[in-house]
Amino acid sequence: MNGDYLAIDLGAESGRALTGRLRDGILSVDVTARFPNLPVAERETLRWDVLRQWSEIQMAIQGAGKVTSIGVDTWGVDYALLGEGGRLLENPYHYRDKRTAGVMEEVTGKLTRERIYGVTGIQFLPFNTLYQFAAAKRDTPRLLEAADTLFTIPDLFNYWLTGETATEYTNATTTQFLDAAKREWSTELLDALELPSRMLTRIVEPGTVLGSYQGISVVVPACHDTGSAVAAIATGEDTAYLSSGTWSLLGAEIPEPILNDRARELNFTNEGGVCGTIRLLKNIGGLWLLQSCRRQWQAEGREYSYDELLDAAAAETELFGALVDPDDPSFLSPVNMVAAINGFLAKTGQPLPQTPGAYTVAILASLAFKYRAVLESLEELTGRKFRAIRIIGGGAKNRLLNQFTANATGRQVIAGPVEATALGNLAMQMLATGGVSSLAEARAVIERSFPVDRYAPGDADVWDREYKRFLSYQ
Repeated sequence: MNGDYLAIDLGAESGRALTGRLRDGILSVDVTARFPNLPVAERETLRWDVLRQWSEIQMAIQGAGKVTSIGVDTWGVDYALLGEGGRLLENPYHYRDKRTAGVMEEVTGKLTRERIYGVTGIQFLPFNTLYQFAAAKRDTPRLLEAADTLFTIPDLFNYWLTGETATEYTNATTTQFLDAAKREWSTELLDALELPSRMLTRIVEPGTVLGSYQGISVVVPACHDTGSAVAAIATGEDTAYLSSGTWSLLGAEIPEPILNDRARELNFTNEGGVCGTIRLLKNIGGLWLLQSCRRQWQAEGREYSYDELLDAAAAETELFGALVDPDDPSFLSPVNMVAAINGFLAKTGQPLPQTPGAYTVAILASLAFKYRAVLESLEELTGRKFRAIRIIGGGAKNRLLNQFTANATGRQVIAGPVEATALGNLAMQMLATGGVSSLAEARAVIERSFPVDRYAPGDADVWDREYKRFLSYQ
């Protein structure tokens, strides 16, 4: 069936609306709206301006024309509290807000990591909703008492669109208080931490028609953006996926969660996927390091486009002068990323880069090596041998990083589609409204509609030697 669909895709820096048009088995997309999504500093806190985003979403819908359905995806972990009459009680906290400093350690001091991971299967990250929730109970207990409903961010927008209270499954898994085996809220876990579960809503699966907005069906896709990105592609048994952007998320689609001690020790996460799947993956610092360096240089009066930085990096003759661990805690939310990198290099006895191009090549080479380390752990957990890596998202445009990734891992890299998140969002809308009959058909439509680039590995001896040095900095 032919149809027109609207994907609202909110990322950590910007939002977009994309119209997908399915015609005779071919899908085309047009970006119909773009808007910034910048955090707001308020009395030493960092928050999201969700009312501004809601206004942008409404304008994007009005500007899209006639469509069959609407779907919203965003980042995970952050949440909003609603009180009496469904009113927003405060602007939601940004996951990089400092209120969670030390909270993960406090929580795991009350409940062991073994118990938390055995229930949720979720990677331990200091900004997970579980630790944000615990920080709220400590800092603003009366606000929690006034709250009737907790929504993750996409569920808040779905509520404003439809009036329906529900939590979409893939985003719910990022909270670290969803039972991975039962696919329902772990009230036992929350009770043990004396955190209220009364404000949680029913879980709905991706592909559910939740309600309507101005006569248009509102479909919950995989509301977690990485869940939508993975929904767009068929990887098979021998191809890992890498969603590349502000964060890098490297993993595989599996049928059941892996909750054993080794998965916990390696700190892998079992996030929900579409159509009954699990996304076994690990979060990696990603292009956040380069984005933050670029902002620092701008603040110092030096303007560089990403293309200029990549060209400068490609011209560098020394690829391995400096290497960092992209997941070092000092890189999570530094005031000055360049200074944070310099501090890491000084601590590990490495020379400092002398140019923006040298910093860029250091970041990209380090990411490529990190991908190899995570891929080797993924192979250990799944028992699979991955012969290729499918890179999706905005980072798929980064040709230098793609080649570095092929070289560092010794695997073929398949890059694209860039708009995987929006395409996965559209795929679940097509499935929910009858445009396609199965997820496999939706993925086949996307595969033939959007070409990919391929990168073969090279210089294996050099990259293998430097990989051993990289591992010494972990």
